[in-house]
Amino acid sequence: MDLRPFQLGGHLYSTGGPEVLEHPKLIRSITVDRCSNFTSAGSNGNDLNLLSQLYKARTSSEEYISLLVYSVPDLRRISFQEAVQQEFRPTRLGEWFGPSWSTHWFHVQLRIPNEFVGEEVHFIWNADNEAMIWSTEGVTLQGLTGGAGSDARHEYILTPKAQGGEVIQFYVEMACNGMFGTGNGLIGPPDPNRFFNLSELDLAVPNKLAWNLLYDFQIILGMAKDLPEDSLRGTQALYTANAIINAFQPGNDSSLLQCSRIASEFLLAKNGDSQHEIIAVGHCHIDTAWLWPFEETIRKAARSWTSQIDLMDRYPDYKFICSQAQQFEWVKSRYLPLWERIREKVAAGQFLPTGGTWIEMDTNMPSGESLCRQFLMGQRFFEENFGKRCKVFWLPDSFGYTAQLPQLMQLADMKYFFTQKLSWNNINKFPLTTFWWIGLDGSKSLTHMAPSETYNAQCTPEELIRSVKNHRDKVYSNTSLLVYGNGDGGGGPLASMIERLRRMKNVDGLPKIEMATTADFYDKIEKTSRVLPSWKGELYFELHRGIYTTHSLCKKLNRICELLLRDVEILASLAHLSFPDSYQYPKAQLEEFWKLLCLTQFHDVMSGSSIEMVYDDCLQMYSSIDSIGKQIRSDLLDRLLDDNTITEDNKGIAVVNTLPWERTEVIEVPLDDRLPTMKQYSAFGRAGYAIVSDTTPLGVKGYTLDVPIQFEPVKVETDHQTNIVIENQYIRVTFDKSGHLIQMLDKKLERDLIRQGERGNVFKMFEDIPLFWDAWDTEIFHLEKYRVVEAGSVQILEQGPLRASLLIEKRISETSRLRQIAVLTAVSPRLDFETEVDWNENRQFLKVEFAWDINTDHANYECQYGFIQRPTHYNTSWESAKFEAVAQKFVDVSEYGYGVALLNDCKYGYSAYQNLVRLSLIRSPKAPDSNCDIGHHVFKYAVYPHANHFLESDVVRQGYNFNAPLITRVVSRSQVDTIGNSIPQFRIENAPNVVLDVIKKAEDSNDIIMRLYEAYGGHARARLVSSLPIKKIAKCNILEDELEEIPTNRSQAMSQPVNRTFSTNLRVLDDDIVELQQQAQQRQQAEGTLIKLKPFEVLTLKLTL
Repeated sequence: MDLRPFQLGGHLYSTGGPEVLEHPKLIRSITVDRCSNFTSAGSNGNDLNLLSQLYKARTSSEEYISLLVYSVPDLRRISFQEAVQQEFRPTRLGEWFGPSWSTHWFHVQLRIPNEFVGEEVHFIWNADNEAMIWSTEGVTLQGLTGGAGSDARHEYILTPKAQGGEVIQFYVEMACNGMFGTGNGLIGPPDPNRFFNLSELDLAVPNKLAWNLLYDFQIILGMAKDLPEDSLRGTQALYTANAIINAFQPGNDSSLLQCSRIASEFLLAKNGDSQHEIIAVGHCHIDTAWLWPFEETIRKAARSWTSQIDLMDRYPDYKFICSQAQQFEWVKSRYLPLWERIREKVAAGQFLPTGGTWIEMDTNMPSGESLCRQFLMGQRFFEENFGKRCKVFWLPDSFGYTAQLPQLMQLADMKYFFTQKLSWNNINKFPLTTFWWIGLDGSKSLTHMAPSETYNAQCTPEELIRSVKNHRDKVYSNTSLLVYGNGDGGGGPLASMIERLRRMKNVDGLPKIEMATTADFYDKIEKTSRVLPSWKGELYFELHRGIYTTHSLCKKLNRICELLLRDVEILASLAHLSFPDSYQYPKAQLEEFWKLLCLTQFHDVMSGSSIEMVYDDCLQMYSSIDSIGKQIRSDLLDRLLDDNTITEDNKGIAVVNTLPWERTEVIEVPLDDRLPTMKQYSAFGRAGYAIVSDTTPLGVKGYTLDVPIQFEPVKVETDHQTNIVIENQYIRVTFDKSGHLIQMLDKKLERDLIRQGERGNVFKMFEDIPLFWDAWDTEIFHLEKYRVVEAGSVQILEQGPLRASLLIEKRISETSRLRQIAVLTAVSPRLDFETEVDWNENRQFLKVEFAWDINTDHANYECQYGFIQRPTHYNTSWESAKFEAVAQKFVDVSEYGYGVALLNDCKYGYSAYQNLVRLSLIRSPKAPDSNCDIGHHVFKYAVYPHANHFLESDVVRQGYNFNAPLITRVVSRSQVDTIGNSIPQFRIENAPNVVLDVIKKAEDSNDIIMRLYEAYGGHARARLVSSLPIKKIAKCNILEDELEEIPTNRSQAMSQPVNRTFSTNLRVLDDDIVELQQQAQQRQQAEGTLIKLKPFEVLTLKLTL
């Protein structure tokens, strides 16, 4: 018998049985540290560890590397074509380049050393910033990311097999910003004078044996560290990693081969059939703006995607997913050769467009129509450019998800939803991973939240282990998604990630993993999961609650632009119908407006969490929409009103109502000597006031202003305690000497809405110092530390009879002041507060608070196309976590028989606790924008008391009324009675719970699109009445695909056979038949078309007129 020892796994074994261990047993902690040092660049002995062996040869000699540079002046970002025409100067390794946001173009000429013949040769560049390599023909070759972190991308493969002596030329475009901008720390404000050092500039030959061993070792060490200490495979992994180090000899490639054999022996052990399965997809999350401006995002996209296409060429099985149509459009317009390569890889199934929206938007603050346009423009772009729509709504990083998304996803032809952001919750852990998300209306979407809890996975064993551990629905689903690649600032996956994935495909101790697509993942879920849990309603994000208030000016301009575009589209549609032969609907201009507005609704922009440069850009976008949009609206009114008698001395007023219901309001009338004398003029003499009653829905009505109108005047008085009392026919309100609301009496019901000793319109300043995310967060503990702004003054401005107002002034602090006008008109119980604030604070949070005598456990927060209820108590941690929440135009608290709504014209943050309702007004964070919200603010809020519960109120309409004021025009007196009569009329009847929100021209025809929704959560049988004959009505999705035809009265009438029988006494002539048909059609037209809506349904109609 042969008893000679044999070698296995780097160790000698005897056939005579185990040998005696000749050294102490492994000490886990010490061995882990030893193994970590083996692949650490900063460890003791790093000149002898594995990293020291990654390159066989390396040179930075100017004999082989020639470098010229052109520094672009004025922080401009110029094209390749412009750059190469400039005069370049010599530069070298070690030079500094800057300042922040500047661009420097380098001409690089290399000569491959003869010693490198036959070898793969890399170009290595590290300036601690971002760069792009360009060919001399102007084609992007690869992006570069500097620094020393895991997102670094320093190497570019010059040739897989050098000939020796060949000369290679190309250009490098350096951007003087890091992956996360130019600030100090992650979210610090940008440093305008940051400079970057070209610290590495080399030609190098990689040692493939060392690189392969590195990938193997990273997996084995990862398993040793992250599997449970008492697990068999974890123990084996640690033993194997230690054995590799023992076998390693620096400078000896044969030892690398021996180490690789030890690694392979471990990694070849396979999994069982029941192991968890992970589908991995490469991803590069690029924030469309954040710690860098929009213009830099364009270059980030080009750098990132160029690098990914290079990886696709090298790894045919690699799949890369990418969202945001805006970024695709930018690349298409500025990097045409790259765009063509992207299209090639899309056709090959490697580059996978996804998401289906224009950008990855915030979903809580944009209006419902804004969300629809995100889907509409996104899906149209993907279909037009790539031949198909997206099925996965991809939104990994937005800060909470509105309850209407499942319905909107379905209406956008999307089946699936992906995110992971709720893993950031800082109070409660979200309990589901793969589930049915059920929306406000009952629509459901198959949803997955990556259990790795990141969209920037690095392809490590720890992430695979975490994916299994955190998967909360393993009993129903055995598959999860791993989204890997460097993101936020771009970059995407590295070759090392793909190499690790390939090695981990089927390794005992880890879940199985394969590179595939999101479509493969969701298809597998549908095929293998027989049942899944569900979640109903919003996906509330328990973090970043301050974003509803931060950067309030942009939030205000967003609301203004949303409503302006609504007006323009309605008026343009009416003009299109009125003048079909002569009016050109401004489709291209409106699409450009919507693209700009949707761009500003990117989640890190709308939230107020970007740097100041981003908001400078946004202000330009908003200003463009506002100025040009208002001019278009004015031109449309000129066209529709058609007032030709401009020289007539006597004038009246045309009132344009762009809302779909009648309104009676007190309006401001411009001073004009040709108008009758007003019943009241403003306190400052700049305008007159008049009552306009029963304004035409979605139309125009003329008023002479000299016809007496019966009304009960509003009046002001001072009571015996020198409080000021304002009273109209509906309510009586009392303000104390400091501007607090101490009484609000419903006169009809004789009900006081404020309890004795409590107040409304109370301003509170909260200390607002979050744990880290300054612009994003307001923490739960901010409610513990505040002060009430007590002092103030009140004086009477206007005393009626149409409008009464008080001027309230308060000194908020040594550096901030508030001035507001409280307004009550003669025709409404709504009490308005027109407010201005000069604000200069450091991490303070201003809110206004009202204490109501209302008993309810829930408050009603308006969301897109409906409302949701949130608790007014802190019974559980889930309810406590919602201490600050988002709403659109109002929050209402109601009990049986009565309620009060707090309306806003540009705010989104609210809180409701017991009988208190607060509106969040202004914050003052210092990062990443150190000047955030410092300056002058103008906004409005209002209190609207109403009989009956919210569900039977008109609060939704009041929210619209408060945000969409009537538009007035001075017109000729002779035109008043007939003005607007020729304008087509549309209205909704018999359904006060239905809102006609949008009228626009169809995308691909001359048909008219109408978008309606049911607002209160009940069924509706509405009648759509049109002054124009309706030939056809089709129910559509928001992409305007026709789903089903809705019977119209006209179609029903045409289907009725005409009785053409003859009587012996009466012959029915054809002309009589035509007249009878016309009369029947007019009657049926007046009755309207029956439109049925389900609770919270969003209904899009396509009308052929």
